[in-house]
Amino acid sequence: MLSYRHSYHAGNYADVLKHSVLMHIIEHLKKKDKPFCYVDTHAGAGLYSLRSEQAAKTNEYQQGIGALWLQEDLPRAIAEYRELIQSFNEVGQLDFYPGSSLIALELMRKQDRLFLYELHNTEIKILGAAIKKDKRVTVLHKDGFQDCLRLMPPQQRRGLVLIDPSYEMKTDYQQVIETLSQLYKRFATGTYALWYPVVERQRINELESKIADSQLNNVQLFELAQAADSDQYGMSASGMIVVNPPWTLKAEMEQALPYLAQQLGIEEGQGSYRIKQLKAE
Repeated sequence: MLSYRHSYHAGNYADVLKHSVLMHIIEHLKKKDKPFCYVDTHAGAGLYSLRSEQAAKTNEYQQGIGALWLQEDLPRAIAEYRELIQSFNEVGQLDFYPGSSLIALELMRKQDRLFLYELHNTEIKILGAAIKKDKRVTVLHKDGFQDCLRLMPPQQRRGLVLIDPSYEMKTDYQQVIETLSQLYKRFATGTYALWYPVVERQRINELESKIADSQLNNVQLFELAQAADSDQYGMSASGMIVVNPPWTLKAEMEQALPYLAQQLGIEEGQGSYRIKQLKAE
């Protein structure tokens, strides 16, 4: 099943969390001159119009990047994130939102390399057009879960893998653990960022339990909720699980997440957050 299109959700509160964490990790990797490899297992279309029919149908970005667009008191990590999103738009306008792949491309240096996976037949074409012919980037119309394993360990011996499936198939919850474990066995010093949605809390409890019982070490969790958990249809929260995070990430999120919870809750007082050390170093 490949029906998911991120154009309906681009720029929402989940993207705010995911992309602010992603940016911090990449900027940390750039502190050393040595090159790094970035792998995106589910890259999507690359760039999204917030004026598209899909975005207009949900307007999710208005309670995400849209709610932060004119704020003057942003925490540092969120201010840097907004500045990057602004670079994809005309001054004073919010018309476009970059996906993880274009955010990484914007931040990378000439010595770094990107590998972008996408299976959706339409999304891969849009992604290829967005990337154009950048020699630093390899776009692959393949299953990122499976094919990314062959890239580990990367030639650069430094790297970040973003695992960001749609979870439209329930098997994705098990697949992310299996892929993460296999990647770690091949490249234990790499950084791995796993995004997850909270639709059924029990699935996330099981995900955390499996990570706690795994061979992974040094794992942190960062979660942002727009509303309390519910039996109703829809995502109430989302999170990032990071293996081998930068030592600075936790402190940065301790400043950013309380602010985001306050600003991006569906109604006043409904937003919340979690920061948790799932596995010690």
